[in-house]
Formats: sequence, C-alpha cells, structure tokens
Amino acid sequence: MGEIMYYCAECGTELIEKELENEGLVPYCQHCQVYRFPQYNVAMSAIVYDELEKNILLIQQYGNPNNVLVAGYVGRGESIEEALVREIKEETNLDVAELHFNASHFYEKNNVLMVNFACRIKDASILQCNHEIDQAGWFAPMQAKETIYPNSLAQQFLNGWLDKKGLITKAED
Repeated sequence: MGEIMYYCAECGTELIEKELENEGLVPYCQHCQVYRFPQYNVAMSAIVYDELEKNILLIQQYGNPNNVLVAGYVGRGESIEEALVREIKEETNLDVAELHFNASHFYEKNNVLMVNFACRIKDASILQCNHEIDQAGWFAPMQAKETIYPNSLAQQFLNGWLDKKGLITKAED
C-alpha cells in the first residue's frame, strides 16, 4: 500500500514534511508557507450503565443489527463531556449522573479520535430512544460482553472497562 498524502486545508497543495524546532517533522504547505498540524474529527462513545440493576445499555442503529455503544461526534465549541451528556440525552432520553474517562483510540480508517467514557445514569426506566436508534436493551455484564459487536472498538472499550471494574469474574469468563 502506498504512502498517505496530505493536502493543505486552505489551498489544496500537497504538504511536505519539514522540520519545526522542538516539534520534529511537521506537515508544511509550501504555497501558504505555514505548518499544518494534522487535523482529525473527535467523537465520543459511552458505556451507559445502570448501577442499581448492574446493567449495560447496548443499541442498534441505522438498520445495522450489531449491538454497539451510544456514540456521536463532538460539535465545534463543545467539550467531550458536553457532547457525551447531549448525545445520551438526545438518543436515549437518559440523564447522566456521573461519568468517568475509560479509554481512547485513534481510528485511522475514519480519521477519528474516539474517546470512551463510562456513564452512570440516573433512572433506567425513562429509556426512550429517538429516531437514530432501531433497538436498545439492557444487558447484564456477561451478556453485554457476549452480545456486543465482535472485533469492534466498542467491544474493546467495553471489555477493557469490565476488566478494570472486575465486573466479570474468571469463573464467568
């Protein structure tokens, strides 16, 4: 596979790598004579859990039958935490009571930095999905682990969190 080429977002000129003091090699536009640091999109995903019932929410969206986590893009001027609370409320009507950073991963295929949080919600009974979600369900930790889309970033985030929290014992594995 060939080398990835990058272009200036302002003028479209192919960027070259040029040494920048204390930064190393940085993409540079010879036309604009400006260093162009790599740009990418930022998105969030959430392990939404009901601490009272010890259940995890998995959803299916856009006609895809795979169980995944609630996710969405961070809007301009919005913090990741604000996007997380907004997306969960918009898509599920659930209110976040507490959130904690879990992990992040740069997804090269879509040029997205995905930042994952674990979110405890206030009241699982008010789950009401909007038009973006085809189906949603609450799963016990072991069920969620077995049901989430295999070999996905969502699975990687969920399994890492379950391991950290010790929610699945070796006997259950």
